[in-house]
Formats: sequence, C-alpha cells, structure tokens
Amino acid sequence: MLKFGGNMDTIFVSFEKALKKHYAIGAFNFYNLETLQAILEAGEEMGMPVICSVSEGALKYMGIDATVVLFDALVQKKKYPAFLHLDHGKSFEICKRAIDSGFDSVMIDGSSLTFEENVNLTKKVVKYANKNGVFVEGEIGTLSGIEDTVEVSANGARYTNPIEANYFVKATGVNSVAVAIGTSHGAYKFKGEPKLRFDILALIEKEIGKFPIVLHGASSIDGKIIKQINSRGGKIKNAKGVLPNDIAKICKEHNVCKVNVDTDIRLTFIASLRKTLKASPSEIDPRVFLGEAKEEIKELVKNKIKLFQGEI
Repeated sequence: MLKFGGNMDTIFVSFEKALKKHYAIGAFNFYNLETLQAILEAGEEMGMPVICSVSEGALKYMGIDATVVLFDALVQKKKYPAFLHLDHGKSFEICKRAIDSGFDSVMIDGSSLTFEENVNLTKKVVKYANKNGVFVEGEIGTLSGIEDTVEVSANGARYTNPIEANYFVKATGVNSVAVAIGTSHGAYKFKGEPKLRFDILALIEKEIGKFPIVLHGASSIDGKIIKQINSRGGKIKNAKGVLPNDIAKICKEHNVCKVNVDTDIRLTFIASLRKTLKASPSEIDPRVFLGEAKEEIKELVKNKIKLFQGEI
C-alpha cells in the first residue's frame, strides 16, 4: 500500500508520480458537504492524494463560489494533496470560470464535437489554463450513458482511435487524456458481460507513449448495494458496472493515472439514506442520516484508493 508521505505536491507532480509508479489517483464526484468531507477524510486516512470532482450540474446545484469556498475551508489543515477539478466542462466559458475561481484542474469535454472542433476548443482551454497554472484534461472518443449534463446513446458511443489520440495530445498540449475503451457513464454500463478493450488501450499507449490516461465511467455498481436499495423501496434494475479486477489491472499494468468514480458514490449515498430512514423511522435530525451516509462513502473511497493501486 503506497503512501504519499505527507507532502503537498501540485497536481502536475502527483500525476508524474502516478505515471512513474503505475497507480491511479481517484477522482471522486461530490455534490454537498458530506460527500466532499468523505472524499477528503478518506484521502487523509489512506495517505494518498484525491481529486474532488464537480460536474456542471453539481455546480448549478451548489454554486461555483460556494463550492470553492467550501473546498478551500476543508483542505486547509489536510496533510495530503487534494485537488478541485471541473468534470466534463462543455465550453470554454465554464472552464474559464472554473480556472478564474481557483480550480486546480479542468476537463474540457469536446468529445461530442467533430475531431477538428474538439482539437480547437481544447487548445483554447489549454492556452488559457497554462497562463494560470491549471491542469487540463481532454477527451478523445465518446462514452455512452447518462451522467448529469452528459447523455450519449449506445449508437453515439465511439472507441478512441489511437492515431487520433496521438495527434490530439500533441496538437492540444493537454496534461492528460480521457479515452473510450468500453466503459460508460451511469449505472447501466453493459447489456451482456462486462468487457473492456485492453487491446485498444495498448494501441493508444503505443501511439502516445508514456502519457497520463484517464478512465471515465469506471464505477463497479456493487450488486449488494443495488439489493440494499431495492429491498428498501428502490427500483434499480439490470444495473451493471466494471469488474474491479479489470480496474486493478488497468491501473497496475497501463498508464492510467486517474480513474473517475461518480455512480458508485451516488448509489452508496442513497443506500445509506434508505437504510437509516427505515431503521430509524422516528428520527428527525438530518445530521444522523447524512452522517451515516458520509461514513459509508468514506469507506467506499478508501477501498477505491486501494483498488487504483492494483489491490483487490
């Protein structure tokens, strides 16, 4: 089990270490105080950096100024690196606002555009980010599924072309690149058996060399959590995620330096709320319900950190 040693590396150095030592930094989406607390506390207890991701949808819910203030207040006394990241920014304007507001990292998602448009938009964001010392993630290829403002049908999904990936990385100057190798957003990732295209990932790495790769849509969708939700009034059917063994292999054997987790956090949060509501029908203190959810999310994040180091 790796530990960072209590230093406060920049996000650039953190990615360099992950690439060199073959592990991935967990990028965990948050939506409120409790989910952010859980992510930060898990990183501290594991002695590892964490990326705290916020989508455009979550920013609309919390407000970008409040999000930054909350993050800054909670990280002040932390011993290990934690970074605020914009997830799936769809425009130059939202990326610029995140950069101006003090985000450490932004993702510009031009994957729904033509290849040329994606390159040009990403270059524009990179140019602005470089002036402000902000890390930029781009995306080439398209994942299917639904997540906040991202919605792509199965027919609209497209695996990453290794040749295009090489050109994209060189032409845009991004610091990392998200690729599509069979994962998808949301709780319904696969109709049949889960299958990732390790062959495509290997070809991408051959083309772009030793460069930080990002994996989106990597939630495992624990069957036990689904059963807990459904046994207490939920109606989540046929949910299926990425096999933990596949994620561990990708992190240990490839150049994947960042793995995104969103749906697993949502499911854990909802499962905990349903459990506590049923177990304590007379309870009226929201802190009881939210506190329990926070603790369960923290355990989830800690287990993901282990997984992203190749541990099952």
